[in-house]
Amino acid sequence: MKLILKETVTGLGKSGDIVEVKAGYARNYLIPQGLSYIANPANLRRLAEEQAQFDEEAKKGHLEAGRRAAQLEDAQVYFQVLAAEDGKLFGSVTNLDIVERLNEGSLDFTVDRSMVQMEDPLKIIGTFAVSIRLHEDVLVEIEVHVEHQEED
Repeated sequence: MKLILKETVTGLGKSGDIVEVKAGYARNYLIPQGLSYIANPANLRRLAEEQAQFDEEAKKGHLEAGRRAAQLEDAQVYFQVLAAEDGKLFGSVTNLDIVERLNEGSLDFTVDRSMVQMEDPLKIIGTFAVSIRLHEDVLVEIEVHVEHQEED
């Protein structure tokens, strides 16, 4: 029996794939669970329309991410923090700190915490390159400057 998958099914295929399965598997599991529907001509046309719409939305998303990347290009973020003599911070600079500082700026969009690609928080004085993922294939690097705060 030919089916169109609505969702990704491990070992079978991903969403939108047309698969051939045994009738019992389709009737007893895939269709009742809402994971697929029968691949008849009307549903195949619907799949083609959905795929065209998905491709159009993906193209728009990529173009928007490119526009946002242009705003973040050459962006620099500065932090004045308390640190020991050896340059270790009393605390750290996290992705949330970077997001707040970026959103204070003149961007016409909001940077989300999940966009900042950092494995660990910054814990020493210095200049760091931090990646911002705006789209699955649009990545921008910004400079983060962590400087020693002058005591009054």
